[in-house]
Amino acid sequence: MADKAVSLAEKRLMDVKLGQIFSWLGTRDFTPNGLINAVKGGHARYFNKYIHVKKGGIGGVAMLLTGYVVLSYVWEYDHIKHDRWRKYH
Repeated sequence: MADKAVSLAEKRLMDVKLGQIFSWLGTRDFTPNGLINAVKGGHARYFNKYIHVKKGGIGGVAMLLTGYVVLSYVWEYDHIKHDRWRKYH
C-alpha cells in the first residue's frame, strides 16, 4: 500500500514525531479565535465519541464526573489541608 503524503499542518498531535513538535506547533493557530475553535472541536469530538453514540455505556459520563471531582478536590486541597491541621491544634 502506498501511504498518502500528509502535510505537517494536517497531522494530529499523536502522528507527529518528536523532532517535528516545534515545527508542528508553529503551524497551529494561537489567536483567540483559533483557541476557541480548538476547544469547540475537542468538545465536539468528545461528545461524538462518548456521549452521542447509538449503543453507549456509562464511560463518557463517568469520565466527565471523575474529572469534575478531581478538579474540585485540587481546587479545594489547601482549604482541606488547613482544616485538617486546625482540628488537632
